[in-house]
Amino acid sequence: MVGPLATASEPHSYDLCEQHALRLTVPKGWEVVRHEGEFAAPDRSDDELTALAEAVREAGRSDRPAPPPEPDVSSGRRGHLRVLPDPIS
Repeated sequence: MVGPLATASEPHSYDLCEQHALRLTVPKGWEVVRHEGEFAAPDRSDDELTALAEAVREAGRSDRPAPPPEPDVSSGRRGHLRVLPDPIS
């Protein structure tokens, strides 16, 4: 079924814009059922934009506690790579 964008998550479906929905093709043996009528523009919602702005604001706060430092974990093994001095010419 090809129709307007879903308002909720639908398994096994694609959310396509009108341009791409009209150009959709399927393999041989499959049938496409197209939505009759025009594709209505979705209602604008500021919820997602507000949530994004709040997340950015929260990430930029300086009064947040710093994450605990990573513990220094040493395996006791020496690495196999070495730093060599520059050769003297």
